[in-house]
Amino acid sequence: MNTEQAIKIASNHLAKLKGRTLDLVTINKPSSIEAAINLTKIISKLSPILGNMIEFNTVEFLNELKDFSGVGQWKRQDPGFPDAIFQGSILPAPGFEIKAWFPLATEITARFRDSQNSFKNDETYVVLLAWLPEYLIFGKPQIIDVGIFSGQSIAKARDDHYHQPPDYLVIEPEDTSDRTLNLQQTNTRGYKWQGTDSDRQKAIHLINSWGNNVYQYQPSRGFRAQLQNLIRQFRYREDSNYAKIDRINHPGIENFKTQVLSCVFQDKTISEWENLFKNNTEETLTEILLKFGKGSLRD
Repeated sequence: MNTEQAIKIASNHLAKLKGRTLDLVTINKPSSIEAAINLTKIISKLSPILGNMIEFNTVEFLNELKDFSGVGQWKRQDPGFPDAIFQGSILPAPGFEIKAWFPLATEITARFRDSQNSFKNDETYVVLLAWLPEYLIFGKPQIIDVGIFSGQSIAKARDDHYHQPPDYLVIEPEDTSDRTLNLQQTNTRGYKWQGTDSDRQKAIHLINSWGNNVYQYQPSRGFRAQLQNLIRQFRYREDSNYAKIDRINHPGIENFKTQVLSCVFQDKTISEWENLFKNNTEETLTEILLKFGKGSLRD
């Protein structure tokens, strides 16, 4: 078994998590309409906690598969990248970075900062797990859909999207290959232009002197040095929203988002639930919750 085959086998099994209710945590049914309304405003904050719990269970799930028996086993890395990595006779070691997404939230808030250089062998894939409580705002978490994407393709899509010199710069991490594994830097950073119009013209002149390929992102040391030269000469600020998965225009992720939001859950599409929770009055939301069928507040 090689890396590509291991990724494919594990991905096929992970895709079968779709529709599964996870006995990891239970959100109790609200005791009143007021409590239910308040819960709709904070429930998305469970995603980071649930994501960590799902990481543990994903590793256990993969290790139960007979496909990898005698070849090695999956290990969870905390801290470390990726979240789950295979330790055994398969090299380079396949891995999965796991991100939980609560689709009633405004966006996929998870970030993906790792450099393209971390995926030269396309050995790491990102698993997006869309989840909702089984009764929309309470109950056990249920996996609505599973999206699995090449980490290499996500990193490239991110860099191609953000790289717009001089207005936006993507900066590669320093070369830390001589450090121990836990001290090596792999994350890119994003910087937004803060200079004047006259400075911008000077920056463009400098960029054009580098040649025609400067507007095509290159994850190399030399290219990093050129972009760092811009930061030294002109005003930039680090972008705190950089690398959010929802904002990098990756075609596969965009299709996955559309697929999830159009999924019917408890008699409405998730997109319809999202709009109701976002735009309706408390009176309308109260009526929705009262009619919620199994798990209704009238029970």
